[in-house]
This record gives sequence, C-alpha cells and structure tokens, in this order.
Amino acid sequence: MRLPFFYGWVIVAVTFVTMAIGVNARTAFSLLFPPIIGEFGWERGVTAGAFSFGFLVSGALSPLIGRMMDRHGPRAVMELGVILMGGGLLLAPLTTQPWHLYLTIGVLVGGGSVCLGYSGQSLFLPNWFVRKRGLAIGIAFAGVGIGSVVLLPWVQSMIEQTGWRTACTAMGVLVLVVLAPVNLLLWKRPADLGLEPDGDASTGTSVQPVSNIVDPAWAATDWTLARAMSTARFWWLALGYFCGLYAWYAVQVHQTKYLLDIGFNPGVAAWALGIVSLLGIPGQILLGHLSDRVGREWIWTASCLGFAICFAALIALAWTPTLALLYVMVAAQGALGYGVTSIMGAVVLEIFEGKQYGSIFGTLMLAALAGGAAGPLVTGFLHDIYGNYTIAFLIGIGVSGLSAATIWLAAPGKVRAVAGQLHRSYAAAGGGSNSA
Repeated sequence: MRLPFFYGWVIVAVTFVTMAIGVNARTAFSLLFPPIIGEFGWERGVTAGAFSFGFLVSGALSPLIGRMMDRHGPRAVMELGVILMGGGLLLAPLTTQPWHLYLTIGVLVGGGSVCLGYSGQSLFLPNWFVRKRGLAIGIAFAGVGIGSVVLLPWVQSMIEQTGWRTACTAMGVLVLVVLAPVNLLLWKRPADLGLEPDGDASTGTSVQPVSNIVDPAWAATDWTLARAMSTARFWWLALGYFCGLYAWYAVQVHQTKYLLDIGFNPGVAAWALGIVSLLGIPGQILLGHLSDRVGREWIWTASCLGFAICFAALIALAWTPTLALLYVMVAAQGALGYGVTSIMGAVVLEIFEGKQYGSIFGTLMLAALAGGAAGPLVTGFLHDIYGNYTIAFLIGIGVSGLSAATIWLAAPGKVRAVAGQLHRSYAAAGGGSNSA
C-alpha cells in the first residue's frame, strides 16, 4: 500500500525519536557525573573514563555495526542498540566499584549508543535522500535537541529528588518501551519499497536531475573498504572525524562540572547542557539545508568554528563568570558546533558511495569514536594534573581548527556536487549523464 507521502519522511521521524531518547540517555552522564563523584569520591579522570571507555567500545564495535548494516539492515542494528543501552542503564544503579560503571555505562550503554546514535543512523538515512540529504538528516538529528529539553531536566529532577540510580532506571525503561517497537518501521533504502531517493517514484515525477558527479573516474570505482583505506581521502576523513568528536565530547562531558566549579548553580548548569542541544535543533536543520546549497566543507568549517568559540568562552568564564559569556558558549556549541552531525554521513557517502558504504563509514567512525573517547579522558586528566581546564580547552581550540582543515583536504565536493552546485558539475561535464 502506497502512502500519500514519501516513506523517507517516516524514516526521518523514527530517527528523530530514536535520537531524542538514545543520544540524550548517554548525554545524561554529564548530569550523573557530579553525584557519582560526590557519592564515591573517585577522581574525575577515573570517573569520566567510564564515559570515554564507552567510546572505545563504540569504536571497536563501529566497523562490525557497519558490516551488520550492510548484511541485515537497520532494524537488526537498532534493536541490538536498544537491548544494550536499556540493559546498561538498568544495571548501572548496582554500581559500587569503578569497574561496574565501566561495564554498564561504558560497555553496554556505549555499545548501544553506536547503534542508536549518530553513527548508526548515518549508515542508512543518507540513502533515502540526495537533493534534500542535508536537510533531511538535519531534521532527523534535531530530535536530539527536543529530547534534551524534555529528557535532561527530567533526569536532573529525578537526581535531585530520588538520586542518580532512580534516574538511570527510568531512562532504561524508556529506551526499551519506546525505541524497541518504533524501530521496526525502518528500511535500509527506498529501493526496498520500490521507491527512489527524495520520493521521485512516489510522486510520479519523471524529471531526472542533472549529474551530481564531478569526478567520474572516482565515482565509478567499486569502493570496498580496502580500496577506500588505500586513499588519502579516507585518512583525512579519519583525522577530521577524530578531531571533531574530540572537541564535541571534551566539552560536553566536563561542561556541567566546570560550570559548578566556577560558581554557577546546578540548575543553571543543567539548563546550559539542555539549551546546547535545544539550539542544535535550528542549527542542525539550517546548517544541513545550507550544506545542500553551499557544500559540506563550508558547513563543517562553520561547526568547527563554533566549537573553537565555545572553548574560548569557557576559558573566559573562569575569569568573568557572567551570563553573557555563558550564552555565547552555549550558542556557539549548539547552533554551530552540532551542525557537524547533519553532514557526517553525507560527506562519506558522497566520497565512497557503494555497496560497502556501511563498512567504510563504520570503520571511519572507529576513528571518530576514538576522538570522542580521547576528548573527555584527556580533558579530565589535564584537569587533575594542572588543577584547571585552561590547557585542555586551549587544546580543544587547536583540535577544532585541525578538523576543519582535514575536511577541505578530503574534498567531498570534488567528487559529487551538492544540489545547490549541480549547475557547476553539469557545466563541467558538458551536460553529462543522470545523477548517480
């Protein structure tokens, strides 16, 4: 039975809900961090290491998840993520030793997050759109912002009223009850339902887009993982993604505790974390849409600039803890920084499109998640060594700049043009063939 609208938007809606719950259930570790330290008295580096260890687990699983996606599709991947994350959150309240936290929040929640979060969704969602790829991914990933507005204050309220253990249990139940059934609606690509990307088949249009291929020889290559890894582009992407997630999670994990340290009250600190994701809603949608017009490289650069401004504002807050600087930090991180997620999958697909895209993207996410692990861990240990976050945040600024440079070197726009640049690729090809 045909729907009156393109099924790709159902995929976007399911991803929206999954991201709203799945990503924020992991982000909530920043809220759990202070009461866990307060209860057990563990060092910050050791405690934050559980979150970082989860990234190492995610990184190790990422190539396997990519292969699983290539073979079994998104439903199998997402339901595995639901079981792992839900189980980890339900077991976390039993923690009495650091290794318990590493097992539950690290191994189980971390393993589940690679399926339910940005990595897992980017393995199939870009297949459903070409001309509107950035916009669709931006809308889907904006679910993180809506979830943060609802979920994070709810979690903070439970922590204050009944403790962090109750909050973990409630999140685990939510993951299992909501995400298990809704992800049964997923399909890997529109061809599985007899459709074409962007809904062309469902709307009956016969108009064929002009070619988006800029480099025909590159686009014609049957990209296997081994072939991709033999190219410089693959390794530029790996470095760029490592640095991008390093910056992202270096600030996200330590932000709440840092704001408490410099004098902000718990309510303001929790509000700041939530508003960052809230601002990611218009940021991801707008930047995703703009990436369809101006190119992925420019939007990645804008997002990295957002993280650099965020780190600079955090350093300044130690000297001048004003609400004005807090607003700058929050806006730069959410409205600009979070834009990287709306193009992360698109960049890889436009360079290495093919049957083994899942394996290639999953392997690249090994580097990205290693960066996500390194960010909180290095930042925590630098704080323990120097007694403040200044050196760690300065490193964050440098890492952000390096990430921007590497995406320009990978140059996805020199392989396939975005919709707003199709006239250029068409002219360069002399009015060539249809879009690949």
